Amino acid sequence: MAGNTEPLSPRARLAVTAGRAAAAVSRAAGRGSGSVIGGKVALRLDPDLLAQVANHLDVVLVSATNGKTTTTRLIAEALRANGEVVSNALGANMPAGITSALAGGSTARYGVIEVDEKYLAGVAKDVTPKAIALLNLSRDQLDRAAETRMLAERWREGLSGQKAVIIANADDPLVVWAASSSANVVWVAAGQEWKDDAWSCPACGGVLQRPGDDWFCAECGFRRPMPSWALSGNYVLDPHGSAWPIQLQLPGRANKANAATSAAVAAAFGVPPQTALERMYSVTAVAGRYDVVTYRERDIRLLLAKNPAGWLETFSLIDAPPAPVILSVNARGADGTDTSWLWDVDYSRLAGHPICVVGDRKLDLAVRLEVAGVEFEVFDSAQEAVDACPPGRIEAIANYTAFQDLRRVVGN
Repeated sequence: MAGNTEPLSPRARLAVTAGRAAAAVSRAAGRGSGSVIGGKVALRLDPDLLAQVANHLDVVLVSATNGKTTTTRLIAEALRANGEVVSNALGANMPAGITSALAGGSTARYGVIEVDEKYLAGVAKDVTPKAIALLNLSRDQLDRAAETRMLAERWREGLSGQKAVIIANADDPLVVWAASSSANVVWVAAGQEWKDDAWSCPACGGVLQRPGDDWFCAECGFRRPMPSWALSGNYVLDPHGSAWPIQLQLPGRANKANAATSAAVAAAFGVPPQTALERMYSVTAVAGRYDVVTYRERDIRLLLAKNPAGWLETFSLIDAPPAPVILSVNARGADGTDTSWLWDVDYSRLAGHPICVVGDRKLDLAVRLEVAGVEFEVFDSAQEAVDACPPGRIEAIANYTAFQDLRRVVGN
């Protein structure tokens, strides 16, 4: 059951009202949804507001480097089988955006909240979650994000003593090490395609051994835990050994892994796997990701990839040539200003596709493609790149702000 339903204090009500007003002004000025500025104003007036607006909710927190927004959406759809859900569905995942989202859910039973990796411990302390889903940790925003092991250590310290059930990926050593400080962990074999941030033992620094799907440290004995849930092809295996078909319109192995974790979370709240997975089928796109948009007689599929692990997963969605591929990379504040991560991405996997390069850092990407031996052409705008492609299907892959730029161009 949800927590107590004490009404908001007068100060909290004033803060919520002021936050909504600030958000409305921001929207009217064409500066986005206003959720972040609204949350900042509200928290300035009442620093304890986040705890108050979460007080009546059964809260699920979702954190990871990749897949947070999609998994949050899948969990929310599954839990709606049991009651009303409030969620930061558009990905405003720092305390201000989370506060804005929860402030709009006064009648909801559940709060399903995506949390930026760096803020997980603080948000968990404020909202007293019933469950926390941990998907993966890898390098991202190298100029301002902590090194991955430091992030894992921050998670580990923040989760120590947590009463929430932790639903964690048994295949990611950093996630396992972070979650192991908690007394109540449900392990999910969700897989780990990108392993380049997880070759050393987070416990002792030794070299991890990786025979098959297993992993262990020969020096200290730290090893992969036995999962109770697993992704197996197109099925989710539950703790009783039953196999449930994954019902998704979203593409790719990564989203099947997100669905497996989401089913495990839903089960912790009494939603059966079959019901949860069937409800996930209604999700066709997440904040524009995976949408296919018709623009200038082309069908453009919009794909988001923010870091090496995300690009690796995205490449697996691209069919064999000849479909053209538009690549767009920015390096603004929300992306991280360090583009050295481009050298960790194997762009040779796109060989044979006509490649169009755009974005603020198109020349950085062009150098990387040149070294990879991949043919490409650089364009000054997304419109020019689209016009250079023949009518038909185009795959467009972009990092965060480049993705938002692309959505504005194609009208999504």
